[in-house]
Amino acid sequence: MSNPLPPIKPSRALWSRLAATAAFVTAVTAVPTLLMVGAQAAVPPAQAGFTTVFSDDFSGPAGTGVNTGDWLYATGHGYPGGADNWGTGETQRMTSSTANVATDGSGHLAITPLRDSSGAWTSGRIETRSTDFAAPAGGILRVEASLRQPDVTAATGAGYWPAFWMLGADARPVGATNWPSIGEIDIMENVNGRNSVFSTLHCGTVSGGPCNEPIGIGSGERACPGCQSGFHTYAMELDRSVSPEQIRYYLDGTHTFTVLSNQVDSTTWANATHHGFFLIFNVSIGGAFPAAFGAATANSATVSGKPMLIDYVSVSTKGSGDISTPTSTPTTTSGTSDAYARIQAESSDSQSGTATETTTDTGGGHNVAAIGNSDWLRYAGVNFGSTPAHQFSVRAASGVANGSNGLVEVRLDNRSNPPIATIAIGNTGGWQNWRTVPINTSALTGTHDVYLTFSSGQPADFVNINWFTFAR
Repeated sequence: MSNPLPPIKPSRALWSRLAATAAFVTAVTAVPTLLMVGAQAAVPPAQAGFTTVFSDDFSGPAGTGVNTGDWLYATGHGYPGGADNWGTGETQRMTSSTANVATDGSGHLAITPLRDSSGAWTSGRIETRSTDFAAPAGGILRVEASLRQPDVTAATGAGYWPAFWMLGADARPVGATNWPSIGEIDIMENVNGRNSVFSTLHCGTVSGGPCNEPIGIGSGERACPGCQSGFHTYAMELDRSVSPEQIRYYLDGTHTFTVLSNQVDSTTWANATHHGFFLIFNVSIGGAFPAAFGAATANSATVSGKPMLIDYVSVSTKGSGDISTPTSTPTTTSGTSDAYARIQAESSDSQSGTATETTTDTGGGHNVAAIGNSDWLRYAGVNFGSTPAHQFSVRAASGVANGSNGLVEVRLDNRSNPPIATIAIGNTGGWQNWRTVPINTSALTGTHDVYLTFSSGQPADFVNINWFTFAR
């Protein structure tokens, strides 16, 4: 992802995970475009109860660099004393040239990757001077930007990697060599001109650990049609006013994904979130994340000079004090809280390591794919009622090599709790050859968060899930 991670040589298991994630197929439902290309919007007022603490609408004349009272240029191939190629394998050289970073005269900042006659790339990366953007204890931090992803396609955008993200303040003095423990919050990432967006929290330790690094705890690939041709808003709220604490992500004002503090241990969460951050915008070329989707760097078809346009960015905070109701309660996107109806697998409230794809199963829609060892899915507030449920059924498919298998485990309220049901899944005859597999459970009543956790002794992904349900 757009992170300054120390040099690592990913295992074959990691590359298998990342490559499998590329099985995502873009959804066809249109997301409304808030601003058309060329439109300019002033920084909107803070939401009710929030106070704006920083903003920029990039309204300078054409060809002007950023206000260096507010922004720093991060240049070269990495931080001084930090990892080469920004720790991600990206290949461009970052500059402070107005050829790479400049206002367009229409109220936007353009960060433009350029290829020279020798084939070398330059681009831009800007960071806020301020490192103290933080959620007050008992309050909320909201960060939002309106931007247009580079106007490239899968055919012309191999290697493109635009990002809008945040790093913990303690990264700056040491060249981010303490990544990921100090926290990275990726609000918007896109790779290779795909019609999609990724949002991720990075935390914990470099390899594996509580945050599944270097992948992190992420949304997976989410459809974002029109995001290369028009402006959309991307926002994050770090909410310390609720228990468990939350990081919520939004696209055009619609909640898309949540990370909860109880998904990791309290020390990891505090180290990653209970402090100031600085903001970053950049467009990289190549690296580990684009490579996971087939483009470790640009190719001969990659077009030069397609900028990410930023219309505005704002930072606001709200309150402090007692725990209260969250400003936006996370809900499932297409599922249900009724334990006895089919709960669509892709309707998870949070997840780690998985992706979605179009399914050929009866009823159509999407299934969750790229599921392997240590991945998980969480479904909030599943209501079992007062009459106990005694059975769990899952709709699964697998094209894993014959003789291999993995476990689908059902847990309640915390993914570290003992499983209430465990099903072994082997090859079903193909990744879209579906079977409904039932198993008995202990008596289940009341309302619970349901976790599907996955374990396997092999590096490859082993199962797809379309839906699950419970029965009395």
